[in-house]
Amino acid sequence: MNTLFPKEKITFNLPDADIEYYSNFFDAVRANELFERLKEGIPWQQDAITVFGKTHPQPRLTALFGNEGKPYSYSNIVMQPHHWNPLLMFIKEEIETICQENFTTVLLNYYRDGKDSNGWHADNEKELGRNPIIASVSFGAERSFHLQHNTIKEQKLKINLEHGSLLIMKGATQHFWKHQIPKTAKEISSRINLTFRIIK
Repeated sequence: MNTLFPKEKITFNLPDADIEYYSNFFDAVRANELFERLKEGIPWQQDAITVFGKTHPQPRLTALFGNEGKPYSYSNIVMQPHHWNPLLMFIKEEIETICQENFTTVLLNYYRDGKDSNGWHADNEKELGRNPIIASVSFGAERSFHLQHNTIKEQKLKINLEHGSLLIMKGATQHFWKHQIPKTAKEISSRINLTFRIIK
């Protein structure tokens, strides 16, 4: 079990934010296994999204798992959760040992290649409550995670999310910062990201 080993935590000196990063939360062997099982075992879907009045396929695949049938809404998309499976429960419980939280929901994103992306946004939906904690674990190809303060434009951060890494955003982060996974012209393989959250 990974929880037997100490995790090296990196923090960032940013205004209005509380962010932690664990580069090797899951070791390479475990991360490889989890990546393959997620890729093959999750019922991935591709929803339509409307931006500036134009509707097009979302530039990634997604899935939602959670408690008590509570849906999750973002960007005019309403997702209905699947029931937790043993694989996701294992990952959830590992993360909860670090966060000391009981997550109710996980949103999964499957970036098939560098053309898949996630535009600027904050995880500030009303059902997440005030000062939500978001725990994000990544498997597969390393992608660049960009953050930018909403009003202090020179306050920016870029984190390379590594295979098996865990990123935690909490406190006022979602109220003052937005984040994205931009497209890249590099030829890269696929990546799976799981963002655990608590729906009130």
